[in-house]
Amino acid sequence: MKQVFFLLALMGTGCHSAQNVSPKKDANMTTTLAAKDSSVLASSGKTETATLGGGCFWCVEAIYQDLKGVLKVESGYSGGHVDNPTYREVCSGLTGHAEVINVTFDPAIISLKEILEVFFTVHDPTTLNRQGADTGTQYRSAIFYHSPEQKTVAESVKQSMQAIWDDPIVTEITAFEKFYKAEDYHQNYFKDNPNQPYCSIVIAPKVKKFRQQYQEKLKQ
Repeated sequence: MKQVFFLLALMGTGCHSAQNVSPKKDANMTTTLAAKDSSVLASSGKTETATLGGGCFWCVEAIYQDLKGVLKVESGYSGGHVDNPTYREVCSGLTGHAEVINVTFDPAIISLKEILEVFFTVHDPTTLNRQGADTGTQYRSAIFYHSPEQKTVAESVKQSMQAIWDDPIVTEITAFEKFYKAEDYHQNYFKDNPNQPYCSIVIAPKVKKFRQQYQEKLKQ
């Protein structure tokens, strides 16, 4: 599916279009996120998981792998009605799944609130079932919460982040049920395939923008 959209990406209409549709207060976003020095903060030994859908999972995975406090990122599928779906089945739009990432993080270093504040600025949460040329319910903006506490945080952050977007945020907030890990070749895709055309033309500019905006939150 991404290979098909590569041709559209050459014309500027790929899933990277979210990087060109910036929040109206993009320049001020870094001031809303308190910097945390991982050399000072000690790990609590506890971990938490966030399951997020923000369009192409190759793009979102590459961003969260760079954040301090994030221990593991896996690409996969959630929110559907078919067990053990394949990538081809999910791309058909018939299984109901969204392309998502499972983010395992240390809440002593980065909070769920910060995880979600990043989420709402690195993709366009105002486009229904679409990120650029990637269209279909599998590319919907979604947060699958793992607990009532996560739901409360997600709803609060969604409401507060509306202030930086002109159009209404359409991100769905849904109870997590299952996560199906995507095929091995989808994991660590951007880092393993930096010269692949989709990665160099679509993902790399988006990652570059993220790194510039959140320098204080990047792993050393």
